[in-house]
Amino acid sequence: MLGANDGIISTAGLVVGVAGATPHREALLVAGVAGTLAGALSMAAGEYVSVSTQRDTERAAIARERRELSDDPEGELEELAEMYRSRGLSDRLSREVARELTEHDALRAHVEVELGLDGYRANPWQAAFASMFSFLLGALIPLAAILFGPEAWRLPVTVVAVLVATGLLGAVSARTGGAPAPRAAIRCVVGGSFAMAVTYLTGTLLGAAAGM
Repeated sequence: MLGANDGIISTAGLVVGVAGATPHREALLVAGVAGTLAGALSMAAGEYVSVSTQRDTERAAIARERRELSDDPEGELEELAEMYRSRGLSDRLSREVARELTEHDALRAHVEVELGLDGYRANPWQAAFASMFSFLLGALIPLAAILFGPEAWRLPVTVVAVLVATGLLGAVSARTGGAPAPRAAIRCVVGGSFAMAVTYLTGTLLGAAAGM
C-alpha cells in the first residue's frame, strides 16, 4: 500500500503543480504520464536494489555463521545458550535447549536466534514489480481526474479524488495493521493536502514568472 500512496501523492503533486502553471490538457498529459512512468520505474529500481542488498547481507551473515560453527562449535553452543539465558531461562534449561537445537540443526538455530532471520528471503524481482504495479495503480487516480474531469472543475475534482483515495488507503492500511484508522486517514489527507498546496503554489509562481 505504501507504493500506491506514493503513486497517488507524487503524481497528484506533479499534475496539480503543472495545472498551477498552465491549464492546457496536453501539458498535463505529458507531465502526468512521464511522471507516472518515472515514479514507477524509480520505485521498482529502488525496491530491487534494497531487497537485493538485504539478501546479499543475509547470505554473508549466514556464511559467516556457518564458518564459525565449523571453527568453534563449542563456543557457538555456549553463545546460543547465553542468548537463552539473556531471555530469562535458567542456566541448565538454556544449555539443554541450545544443545537440542544444535543437534537438530545448528545453523538454523543460530540463524534464527542470533541473526533474527526466519529463513524467508524476498525475491528482488517480485518486490520490484509489486512496487511498480502499486505505484501505477495509485498514480492512475490523480491522472484520470486531472485529464478527464470537466475543464472548469478539473482541479477541485483532482483534489477531492486524491484526498478521498489517500484517506481510504491510510484507513485500510491502519486497520490491516491493527492501528487506529481515523488517525492514519487524517495523517494521509494532511500529507496529500500539503504536497498539492506546495506544488500548486510553486507551479503558479513559476508559470507567472515564465509568462505561461
